[in-house]
Amino acid sequence: MSLPTFDVSSTAEQVADTFASDIAGKNVLVTGTSQNGIGFETARVIAKYANLVIITGYSLERLQKSAEALRKEGGKAEIRPLVLDLASLAAVRKAAAEVNAYSEPLHVLIHNAADTNATYRITEDDIEGQMAIDHLGPFLLTKLLYPKLLASTSSSWLPRIVIVASGAQGAGPGIDWTMLRKPHPGSPQESSVFARYHEAKSANVLFALALAKRCEGKLRAYSLHPGIIFSNIFTKEAMLPALKAMGDIKEDGSQNPDASHPWKTIPEGAATTLVAAFDHRLNDKSGAYLMDCADASETAGGPHNRSAFNSDIANADKLWTLSEEIVGEEFKI
Repeated sequence: MSLPTFDVSSTAEQVADTFASDIAGKNVLVTGTSQNGIGFETARVIAKYANLVIITGYSLERLQKSAEALRKEGGKAEIRPLVLDLASLAAVRKAAAEVNAYSEPLHVLIHNAADTNATYRITEDDIEGQMAIDHLGPFLLTKLLYPKLLASTSSSWLPRIVIVASGAQGAGPGIDWTMLRKPHPGSPQESSVFARYHEAKSANVLFALALAKRCEGKLRAYSLHPGIIFSNIFTKEAMLPALKAMGDIKEDGSQNPDASHPWKTIPEGAATTLVAAFDHRLNDKSGAYLMDCADASETAGGPHNRSAFNSDIANADKLWTLSEEIVGEEFKI
């Protein structure tokens, strides 16, 4: 059977419907599933066909609202909420222990959550907030759930890890390794939300690359740029001056249709995640960086393609080693 070609305007539901037979019976964990976000949409369309969808969030109240809304959709999957605060290594360990106690295997792990506080903060583990939530928390969670993911392997399935990054991965020079844990006082990473965001999203891309290299033949890993979606980050008071200066939003805070980049809807923004999670045409492209539902790993050809820094396996290996040191656990494959 010939499969459709997905592109910038494809929706998550179109992708899910195409791979309904691949999603059937699968157990999937999606982080960051607040309503009106691409994580929620990702969970919603997967739940149409899957066996189990585990949704996470740090706020129990918002998580319960998401679970209730997903159940009302009437999908086939059981919706199982899991409180997970990626800013706390202790909370990550607690949540991972809960998942590992589930009787079901885990087929797909989707790292969708991101820090949307738009403010500089240091966590209880002495880690800068964006890097904690966007990379170091997910790194530890992956390490702890790795055996459970491997348990889902069959003759027709290799487990997948999907990491939602951003085109911002290519918007700077890469990661300053001396500041992976937290920025130096007075550095641009301390004073600029966007400078640190670039580093956190670079870490996402490099983590997928490292996973693909180290887990070759055991699982598949992908990172992606979902596109630019008018989500709740665009309403954060701390972000408004910078977003107005860039022309993303108008003076009244509304979305600027004349911004220098195209906007995607939430269903379009979640589409590439679904491709990364289930499209078997990517089986031989583990480690790839995706955009608009296609491989965008080449370092030339567009502003959102994977940067040279984030295509370098030496950088991926360095990130892995430093991440192990910061979380205090060795991630052996």
